Amino acid sequence: MPTPSSPLLPDERLTAGAARLATRYAGHFGPETVLSLLADSCARLAEHARIRTHLIVLAERLTAERLDALAHTQGLTGTGRMRVLFVCSHNAGRSQMAAALLAHRAGDAVTVSSAGTHPTEDVEPLVAQALTESGVNITGAYPKPLTEEVVQAADIVITMGCGDACPVVPGRRYLDWPVPDPDGAPIALVRDIRDAIDAHIAELLAELGT
Repeated sequence: MPTPSSPLLPDERLTAGAARLATRYAGHFGPETVLSLLADSCARLAEHARIRTHLIVLAERLTAERLDALAHTQGLTGTGRMRVLFVCSHNAGRSQMAAALLAHRAGDAVTVSSAGTHPTEDVEPLVAQALTESGVNITGAYPKPLTEEVVQAADIVITMGCGDACPVVPGRRYLDWPVPDPDGAPIALVRDIRDAIDAHIAELLAELGT
């Protein structure tokens, strides 16, 4: 089988990244599967990357999330934790806020992911500011593309303004939270959006008994 490659990164960087992930997931996935997913993650992220200096680092993180989801779907891991996926258009505002707030409130009790149907370059600065003001740290967060593995692994998919582009997978529970888009909004409105999402989060956790 030919080695997957990317015109955006030298083969040796992909190979080194795949080797790190293959060691981490030894016994679950073979090197070829890991390398193929890493090359695909790199290509997907590069579609909206402005600066590609850290592309391999983000691609490894995205690939790890995809491998974790794939392992869960295939029954290779059994944490028993509820898996919640937030999806919006750009994964730069609402879904990032929701994922950060749920992770902050639920801790290790819930596995949280977020993604965008058309991810943009960076998380909105005012979104990060509003979360920081609430004691929620999203350092290292980045917009991610929606991938099949993460959708398949989710128990609950919560859509936030992505319309018909959001995935529909049989057997998943779907919720839609109609909150405004913080893109370009003043900080006062971003705070209101944060609080509205947090109220939804509190209701979800109460329902789940978490």
